[in-house]
Amino acid sequence: MIYIKRIYDKYTPEEGFRVLVERLWPRGISKEKAHIDLWMKDIAPSTELRKWFNHEDEKWEEFVKRYTIELSGNEEIGKLKELVKEHTNVTFVYSARNVEHNSAVALKNIVESIDSHIS
Repeated sequence: MIYIKRIYDKYTPEEGFRVLVERLWPRGISKEKAHIDLWMKDIAPSTELRKWFNHEDEKWEEFVKRYTIELSGNEEIGKLKELVKEHTNVTFVYSARNVEHNSAVALKNIVESIDSHIS
C-alpha cells in the first residue's frame, strides 16, 4: 500500500518504508528526525517543472501531465515500483505545504496507474 505524508508531520512506525521524493532536502529537518529509509532525488520533478508549477492549483492538471512525461523516461520509476512490491507499506514523504496538489500525490497516482495497467 502506498501512503503519502508531509515530512513535518509526526513520524509513526506504521508508515513502513519511507521514501523522500523531493529533489531538495527539506528545511529544518535533521536526517534523524526525518526517519527516511531512501531518498530518491531523481524521481522528483525537474527543477524547471517544480519552479513552473510553483504549487499553483490552477496548474495542477498540466503539472501532472508534464511530470508523467518526465517519469516515462526515468529509470527510478522501476526501482520505486519494486520497493512498493517488496514492502507492505511504503510512504512517499514530501515537504510541500499543499497537501492536495504536490509531487508526492501525483507520483502516488502515477505509480498506482502503472500497476493497474500491468495487473
